[in-house]
Amino acid sequence: MKVGVYVDGYNLYYGGRGICGRGLPGWRWLDVRALAERVIGSESGWSGPFDLHVVFCTARIRGHANTTSQHDQDTYLRALQAHRAIDVIEMGQYVERVATSPLATAGKRGKPVLATSHWPIEVRDSAGADVPQATFMASVARREEKGSDVNVATHLLLDVLASTVDAAVVVSNDSDLKLPVAEARLRVPVGLINPTGKYTAGALSGQPHAGVGGHWWYQLQSSDFTASQLPDSVGKVKKPAGW
Repeated sequence: MKVGVYVDGYNLYYGGRGICGRGLPGWRWLDVRALAERVIGSESGWSGPFDLHVVFCTARIRGHANTTSQHDQDTYLRALQAHRAIDVIEMGQYVERVATSPLATAGKRGKPVLATSHWPIEVRDSAGADVPQATFMASVARREEKGSDVNVATHLLLDVLASTVDAAVVVSNDSDLKLPVAEARLRVPVGLINPTGKYTAGALSGQPHAGVGGHWWYQLQSSDFTASQLPDSVGKVKKPAGW
């Protein structure tokens, strides 16, 4: 059974960091193919053997403050390729910019709650009059990856529409993938692996028997990361210290 595996690398990394712990070793040196094989074998209900085509979508970190992260990421990507843990690596862009936004705190389900002026910090206009419920604006440096979700969707649909895969697995919890995943489910069985500790996005939910059927959903656990690690040395490429 030919299975296309489409991975949003940033979604997977930050999901793993949340599940396993940012400063803890033992999860980042991830063998993506081994992880997919582990989950498909135990959760899919599909009939093997499985021939995986793994597409890894990411972007190279940039920025003067990220030199160590840049080196570690480059080392990891070289290890994935040398170990043949992925078949295709598709690069998006890493964007740095200054953003201006109202100051806020996280409310229910992470939704922003705007911070407003009230004692002991109040806002007054030029005449000295109080401005109740005034909002505070903050200018911040923002670094973010762009393009991985589009690249995941593109590879998924190209392979499904060309009938080069018999089934597909998407490793992401990005609700922007709602339409391509829904279209893929009309044509092949689709597995959705949620790599985060959050609830699976409602836009990616569905019925196991919709379309062609055979669909499934799974949320990664810390044991999935730690049990699917690359060798410490892959040829001349060595795992970074602390990983």
